[in-house]
Amino acid sequence: MAFNLKPIGDRIIVRREAADEKTSGGIILPDTAKNKPQRGTVLAVGPGKLKKDGTRTAMQLKEGDRVLFTSWAGDEFQDRKAGKGDGDVLVMHEGDVMCVIS
Repeated sequence: MAFNLKPIGDRIIVRREAADEKTSGGIILPDTAKNKPQRGTVLAVGPGKLKKDGTRTAMQLKEGDRVLFTSWAGDEFQDRKAGKGDGDVLVMHEGDVMCVIS
């Protein structure tokens, strides 16, 4: 990862999976018609949410987990040095993840 990002609190960094290039019927989709997948791989996790008493809530996710997240989850960033689509990462809260894909 060309980014040198270290998430804080209960945030995680996720690389979104690539969008489908064509439909099940074989029609090739232009970039504007592709739906952004709601799946990805966790690249980094923060230390956990800081509670009022100074302790941290343990994170449920770990690096390498494949996850399913909400459509409005996170803020997207693109690494211009990476190839097209290779530098797209999301920074989101752990609570935006609905489940881990096994």
